[in-house]
Amino acid sequence: MENTASLAVIAEIEEALSQVAEIKAARVVASSDGLIEEIHVLALPTKSPKQLVRDIESTIIASFGIAIDHKIISIAQLGPDALPKQESKIHPRARIHAINAEVTGTQANSTVTLELEGDIYVGAASGPASQTGRKRLVAQATLNAVEQYLHGSMSFALEDVEVVRLGRESVAVSCIVLVTSLGEQAFSGSALVRQNEKDSIVRATLNAINRRMGFLTTT
Repeated sequence: MENTASLAVIAEIEEALSQVAEIKAARVVASSDGLIEEIHVLALPTKSPKQLVRDIESTIIASFGIAIDHKIISIAQLGPDALPKQESKIHPRARIHAINAEVTGTQANSTVTLELEGDIYVGAASGPASQTGRKRLVAQATLNAVEQYLHGSMSFALEDVEVVRLGRESVAVSCIVLVTSLGEQAFSGSALVRQNEKDSIVRATLNAINRRMGFLTTT
């Protein structure tokens, strides 16, 4: 197959290349007898030039039956600022699978199992079995499960957690601190007590993280 084409076909080739996702503009240069000598492409920086060259070759041979020498293809890639603005991100939903708390003598242990993006993460915490301590352990186990999901990219510290009475309702309130190299930032979250205090503490802790991460819980 020869790499020759009429002016009309060259225009169609340019149009076909412009339909490739990463390509913003394409120009085909041919000699007076229709021999394709150069192909110039302006592309987004979302794919390697080598892969773009293969895509260009495949598009032309599949659509027009013309074999192109990769050496005549020139790729110019735009900078990162040329990338389109992302639509509102769909944040991951954290589903509570299980909450377990037990007391052995003076020690308490809590485990919180969360499902995030189809994977299971189990956080555990242990400490003194005081009434306040048991609440903190549930919140801490929740944070430990989330940090597993984040693979250590963020670190959270539990400032405090409590179940308070507001009018006729009991509400779990959790205060979480995001610790980074630039300092600390505090977030609070709350959840009405509907099933039990432990469930509401987990939800309040996730609600606090939601201020920074966009986590949402489901039942």
